[in-house]
Amino acid sequence: MHCPYCGYIKSEVIETRDNEDNDTIRRRRLCLQCDKRYTSYERVENIHLTVIKRDGKKEPYNIEKLRSGIIKACGKTTIGIEEINKLVADVTRELRSGDSVEIDSRLIGKLVAKRLKALDKVAYIRFASVFKRFVDAEDFEKELQVFSKRNKLIKKN
Repeated sequence: MHCPYCGYIKSEVIETRDNEDNDTIRRRRLCLQCDKRYTSYERVENIHLTVIKRDGKKEPYNIEKLRSGIIKACGKTTIGIEEINKLVADVTRELRSGDSVEIDSRLIGKLVAKRLKALDKVAYIRFASVFKRFVDAEDFEKELQVFSKRNKLIKKN
């Protein structure tokens, strides 16, 4: 770490604190040459994920695009922004823990759909209609029938 005042390489760490996000460490340092104090931040470099779209094109994983799609699906439901942020964080964490940095977009859709199904039926159906590319009302009906059958099986067990 170079001192921002004199450029000297050696410094002493005076204080270390975790930031509120728990992704960054703040360190107060003392330059061993000019005796001035400065702050440095350390964070783990994120793995850059690539999404493979249905047409085979690749694009960088965009967490805000994912969040936006989930927010649209959850509009006028009981799901709050905290739950949405947790869902996005959980999906992102699961993707990062996988074996590959290239992820099929269908996997992302399945992970989100699975979580939305547990949270809210309406949000799930809205999301599924885009993810599964529903064309007409019959597609909605089929998905609702599958969803209802699964719920009945779960309630019986």
